[in-house]
Amino acid sequence: MRMSQHFGQTLRNAPAEADTEGYRLLLRAGFIRQLAAGIFSYLPLARRSLTKIENIIRQAMNDIGGQEVTMPVVHPGDLWRETGRWYTIGDELTRFQDRNERDMVLAMTHEEVVADLVRHEISSYRQLPRLIYHIQTKWRDEPRPRAGLIRVREFTMKDSYSLDQDEEGLDKQYRAHFQAYFDIFHRCGLPVIAVRSDVGMMGGSMAHEFVYLNEIGEDTLFICDNCGYAANREVATFNRPEAIDEPPQPLEKVATPNTPTIEALAQFLDIPKSKTAKAVFMMATVADETGNHEQFIFAVVRGDMEVNETKLANAVRAKSLRPATEAEIRAIGAEPGYGSPVGVHDCLIVVDTAVTISSNLVAGANEAGYHYRNVNHGRDYEAHIITDIVSAYAGAPCPQCQHSLKAVRGVEVGNIFKLGTRYTEALGATFLDKDGQSRPVVMGSYGVGIGRLLACIAEHYRDENGLKWPITVAPYQVHLIVLPGDETAPIAEKLYVDLQAAGVEVFYDDRDERPGVKFKDADLIGIPLRLTISKRSLEQGGAEYKRRDSDERSIVPLDEVIAHVQAEIKALQAVIDTEVKPVPFRA
Repeated sequence: MRMSQHFGQTLRNAPAEADTEGYRLLLRAGFIRQLAAGIFSYLPLARRSLTKIENIIRQAMNDIGGQEVTMPVVHPGDLWRETGRWYTIGDELTRFQDRNERDMVLAMTHEEVVADLVRHEISSYRQLPRLIYHIQTKWRDEPRPRAGLIRVREFTMKDSYSLDQDEEGLDKQYRAHFQAYFDIFHRCGLPVIAVRSDVGMMGGSMAHEFVYLNEIGEDTLFICDNCGYAANREVATFNRPEAIDEPPQPLEKVATPNTPTIEALAQFLDIPKSKTAKAVFMMATVADETGNHEQFIFAVVRGDMEVNETKLANAVRAKSLRPATEAEIRAIGAEPGYGSPVGVHDCLIVVDTAVTISSNLVAGANEAGYHYRNVNHGRDYEAHIITDIVSAYAGAPCPQCQHSLKAVRGVEVGNIFKLGTRYTEALGATFLDKDGQSRPVVMGSYGVGIGRLLACIAEHYRDENGLKWPITVAPYQVHLIVLPGDETAPIAEKLYVDLQAAGVEVFYDDRDERPGVKFKDADLIGIPLRLTISKRSLEQGGAEYKRRDSDERSIVPLDEVIAHVQAEIKALQAVIDTEVKPVPFRA
């Protein structure tokens, strides 16, 4: 491609809304343009890189038996009603009516469509297992798009869906995707880790996220450098201290003026926060076929711990959570700042496991300025649900080896889910097994965000001058620059033609611009190899050669340029290939 004919231009400065360095560089280098919040156009340079990423993904999916399909981006609302997600997903799912007043949705994922296909296409165990995938535009009405392509509303994803007879088959395909995803990200040059994650709106029995560690990420992860434990904050656990065996003491009401916080209470009574019980008041929105309903949730955790809202929402099967108002708190018989589950009513009491094994805790007396000593679960109140609802924290003991956990931030670039039969049971997608019995097909779902992956590569491969693309996803392999001179143009033109004939992808800067502008643009765009034809280079015996990731320059004779470039491309590819290797599966 000649830059004189190229659609798109570089910018000296990025727009003010660009909030990460990778985003700024993608804008400045002419890869993307924002149309509206979370909605982007991909210009020719980005489109070429995205196509390479998609082809890397296609290769990985085909290698594990995938068959590519294309599914619609607009779905009948009735499909989503059949699975229940019409009711349980909030405003991020865009609903509308067609001209015949039929409810429709814009796809944010395709489990419903796959299950519908399965119930029409699969009837016998002889047709299983199967693996289908597509690369499709999706829409999720994010309330707060950010960081360019990191969190958007319109996006492209690779979704694959495994179809099996049983859990054993699902596990095999799940593990195949686990390795295939590492292969994809490593072929793109991006380092990632896999962590256990929440199944969220997808449901199912297991999920992993593939995460690029970077401070721009919204996800907090807890990892153990000693044993390799890794989990998203939403599901991370830690080794709880053993309970001190104390006999229950009599309940005692004590005056505790001006102690509405755990910190103030512990200081006033001169006790550790671990000897207190913290009350957290939430209103949960739960959904069923009749609509949305609110339920008061009274969560209790030990005073030295914090409630994990994702775990709490999962425990009560809530669509969403919000803090309860003071009026709502008092309506159940509790008191803000001095609440406890002792004597409350009309609420769902959810207690963390650490509270149930801790004796004689200090908790609110549901009266301003007073607390109870020696509150014990099972004697003074009963939980409706007992489960892990607390957040892990940096320094907490690892649940596997008790080494201290480390908190890091990252960007999710892929995920895999064991869905089981949630969708196929709902839509009647069954098959006849060897014994002639009807059984639901067992599904898995696996996604990679294409644009987000591009954005993370841009964050990872850059310097103060611009982008530095890996050879596997660079829009072009060689950036050819011609500088003014009587002999330079014909030689550069011939080299441009010869490189293309040899199968080399060339971005040819034939513009009538100053040398400084051309070199700055070359660094900004970040193509791996640069060739410069100038009067000076010709006087020195050929073309000036430079790699984007190095400051070294050399002169390559003109008759050796093609062989030299091909060897360098092969060497860069070999470096990437060394990273594509087996990765042990961690459940």
